[in-house]
Amino acid sequence: MMLYGDLYNGLMWHASLQNMRPTTSLLLALSTLHIVFANPPSRTVQDVEHASCTLKALGSGRDDSPRFLTAMQTCSTVVVPTGTTLNISARLNTTGLSNKHLNLQGTMRFDPNIPYWSANGFPFTFQTQITFWILGGRNILVDGGGTLDGAGQAWYDAFASNSSLLRPITMTLFQATNVVVQNIKMVNSPEWFNLVNEGKNITFSGVTLTAASTSSHRAANTDGWDIYRSDQVVIRDSVIDNGDDCVSFKPSKLVSVLLTSLTEPKDSTNVLVSNLNCTGSHGISVGSLGQFAGIFDIVENVTAVNIRMSNAQNGARIKAWAGPGVGSGIVKNITFKNFIESNVDNPVVIDQCYMTNATACAQFPSNTFIQDIFFTSISGTSSGSTVAKLACSPGARCSDINVNNFSLSAPSGTAKYTCQNVNLTGNAASLFPACTVT
Repeated sequence: MMLYGDLYNGLMWHASLQNMRPTTSLLLALSTLHIVFANPPSRTVQDVEHASCTLKALGSGRDDSPRFLTAMQTCSTVVVPTGTTLNISARLNTTGLSNKHLNLQGTMRFDPNIPYWSANGFPFTFQTQITFWILGGRNILVDGGGTLDGAGQAWYDAFASNSSLLRPITMTLFQATNVVVQNIKMVNSPEWFNLVNEGKNITFSGVTLTAASTSSHRAANTDGWDIYRSDQVVIRDSVIDNGDDCVSFKPSKLVSVLLTSLTEPKDSTNVLVSNLNCTGSHGISVGSLGQFAGIFDIVENVTAVNIRMSNAQNGARIKAWAGPGVGSGIVKNITFKNFIESNVDNPVVIDQCYMTNATACAQFPSNTFIQDIFFTSISGTSSGSTVAKLACSPGARCSDINVNNFSLSAPSGTAKYTCQNVNLTGNAASLFPACTVT
């Protein structure tokens, strides 16, 4: 695949540089990093700038973030070795990188200094987020089998008594192109684990995400991935145990999402999501959409395939706002295919009156239209009697909703299927009674 070819060619370009002597000032600057070079013989100036190096922790609670930032700017390959835990006590801006490899074998732990991060985390206006770390540039590889530790327990406890607390996303890929994040673990993010914002050619593979609270306060809003204004994103072969959406496709002006191919239609975000094992989540979610007045949201050409969902609130879900003072948009050509669900509250969901009561939704129907939706080969068990609920807004706001090859059961008795304000097609349509009209 071109993505990988471009990435590895970019990472290895420095190998052919000509021989020149390094400058004394550059060597002195590098020596202050406490970095151990993998190949210490003499190098050119350019070779030293792009050397492979190993970054070890200062220890005793001292902050490793300045040295990490310098290493990422200076070295082409940065190794955090097994058994090393870097203490990250200040925000990380590693944007504008080119041809970099972070070989994370050990751990990067973000110090849970809540006052510092709440005041200094990098702000993102989208859904009022902040982040520990922004990573951007071209041709970047993050791998090594190590761990990004968000130290989220302090945040879970603090949020329980202060619901307005801004909590950091662990890693944000911002304006990044040709990035691979593979074979790493991420634990206890305070907020979302990953935000992909304005990225292109992004791959996550073999990633394990875990958010688990050790107190009575849940690990809230710990989405696995949120994809926003990004193109050609791959999320595959990963395991997620968290407290919110497994993957969420966020809208933006003239943005669409495709989850099965890597074609490049104009104004579309091509995202492949496949072979995920999601536990405790809020599902694979399109939206929520149409929340903000004056904004027209578009998500189209989405396919999520081969998903296992266990002990979760939702399985395959689309959610759009209704009511007074909301926005508008379109959700088009969405496919959820080959979902195996176990003990899921709502295995199949369309909620076009999201966060809106029935009276307000009837008076102010959703302005986000939903069409060309395919739920195909959905099997497993719900936690309650209702296994599918397709609740569209009044006013013909849903069209061409297709249901095929359903094999869903309730814990006891007959599984219940419900629908409203929609005409269903497909071989599973007969499982639904006549849809109510509101």
